[in-house]
Amino acid sequence: MSGIDIETKRKLREMGATPLLEALEAHDDTLTLGMGFGERLRLVVDEAHSSFNHAKIEGLIRRAGLRYPAADLRQLDLVDERGLDRSVIAQLGTCSFVERQQNVVFQGFTGSGKSYLGCALAKQACQHRIRAHYIRMPDLEEAWALARDKPLGATKFLKKYAAFTLLVIDEWLLDHPDDQMRHMLLELLERRYDTTSTVFCTQYAKKDWHQRLGSGVHADAIVDRIVHNTIWIDTGNHNMREHATLNQ
Repeated sequence: MSGIDIETKRKLREMGATPLLEALEAHDDTLTLGMGFGERLRLVVDEAHSSFNHAKIEGLIRRAGLRYPAADLRQLDLVDERGLDRSVIAQLGTCSFVERQQNVVFQGFTGSGKSYLGCALAKQACQHRIRAHYIRMPDLEEAWALARDKPLGATKFLKKYAAFTLLVIDEWLLDHPDDQMRHMLLELLERRYDTTSTVFCTQYAKKDWHQRLGSGVHADAIVDRIVHNTIWIDTGNHNMREHATLNQ
């Protein structure tokens, strides 16, 4: 399969088959002597497919905007000390909760590793070729403020954030949302309800959410669209930032 001419290379690139071209160019004919054409072609296609998947996953991870791109569910520190259930973490790692359109809440003290867990879960979703996105609630609020005053800005904003198969909202309810933010959150969560999965990372227990959302009808509606069909995980009170500093 060596000696591919320039015109054939051009056609492969034109068809978007660059991974196949690269696999063909890297193919060592001396390693496949005696193999039939079909078997040799299968090996090249397998290599090209592997490269294509890797590039696809790397692209998903890059576009997810993770705060901790190196986060990994398989490399969690102090799992038992923090009271994390290994079987629940392992189950989350399968991303079956996304198929069931379930939400996940990581709730615990400041520094307990909520953001890391949210990023690790989003990264795991990317590795399953699921479109994920991470954003802090203060940044979501700022993006909403910028979008809502533009022509069709609110529509485009809601369409964008409703489209992610997995959306991680970190620092959930860190600040009290105003009326416009509450309206947006209700509309966004209504669009995502029962069709996608949302991960909330927060230091506030469920009992405090209603009050932080303003205690009105919007608070009722927002909480109602989150608390059902949700996996709740207490991240404990270990300060993982302090732990990381001590282990450097």
